[in-house]
Amino acid sequence: MSFTLTIRAGPARLASRIPEFAKASSGPAAAIRAFHKSAPKTTNFFTSRTTTPSLLAQKPAANSLLARLQGARRGYQYQSHTHPQPDSGLLMRKLLYGGAMVGGTWVTLQFMFNRETRADGGMPPYERSYLNKTFMHTGLGIGIIGLSAYQMLQSGFTYRLMVTNPWVVAIGGLALSFGSMLATRAIDPDNYIPKYACWAVFNATQAAFVAPLLAMAPPALLARAGLYTIAMMGAISFVGATAKQEKYLYIGGPLLAGAAIVAVSGFAPLVLPATAVRTLAFTENLWLYGGLAVFGGFTLYDVQRVLYHARLAQAGVIKEDPVNESISLELDFLNIFVRMVQILMMQQNRRK
Repeated sequence: MSFTLTIRAGPARLASRIPEFAKASSGPAAAIRAFHKSAPKTTNFFTSRTTTPSLLAQKPAANSLLARLQGARRGYQYQSHTHPQPDSGLLMRKLLYGGAMVGGTWVTLQFMFNRETRADGGMPPYERSYLNKTFMHTGLGIGIIGLSAYQMLQSGFTYRLMVTNPWVVAIGGLALSFGSMLATRAIDPDNYIPKYACWAVFNATQAAFVAPLLAMAPPALLARAGLYTIAMMGAISFVGATAKQEKYLYIGGPLLAGAAIVAVSGFAPLVLPATAVRTLAFTENLWLYGGLAVFGGFTLYDVQRVLYHARLAQAGVIKEDPVNESISLELDFLNIFVRMVQILMMQQNRRK
């Protein structure tokens, strides 16, 4: 019997014979197969292609085996993703609906609440000037609140507030807000620096309450809510400015009662159990839509009170103080804006 022993070549021996394989492969009759697994064809952002670098194309290959192995390289090219263009027709319809809402609100309020116009033939110059100063400070305060809320969101201060104990944030924020508001109202209007400093602190506290909305709501929805709020307050303010003198000053007491009911309905989820679904839904609607009605009435009342204070200032009874007047209008704007954002977010969730 004969035995054949086969000794397997090790890696070192194979490495020493690579030049022989290269010479044998340089002949024309030598057929060498290069195995390359091509990338599967996909319809994603990346597509595979076989490219040969220009540097390797200029230099002659040392041998055909290395040339084939180096030439079969895979390259990738990025196809830009095309975002769908917004429908111009849908945007136009939204603008038309918004304009119709603004015009309808103005006509309705003018017809229902402003049948009796001013008997003095129009707004006197001192009333117009005082009202313009008040609205200028209101717009400046809203701008400070918006910029402060954006900076709080960018710096991460909003997220730190959201993870803090909610009772501490609520009680501390309300205390600071009421304290700065009362200090602003108490300071004499001729003392500019401390008065505007307290007013800035008040606006900063309001920004801390509004900042979480910037993190939860998309910018387009916030813009729509701001537009609807401006339209609503503008229409109501026009009615209050052109109505008969002191016509709506009597509604201050009923509005305070309505605001108390709205505030109590806002605390209902903290008291009622989660199983009282219908009651919670009723209190939520009362807080949203009842709050819109109440603070819309407050806007009408505050505009008429501004004109009343203008007449008192003209008579020398009080001093002109547009900063104090703007605080009430800022609170009206913020309460209407927050409810507009929540209503639009609810509509957006229902569509999904």
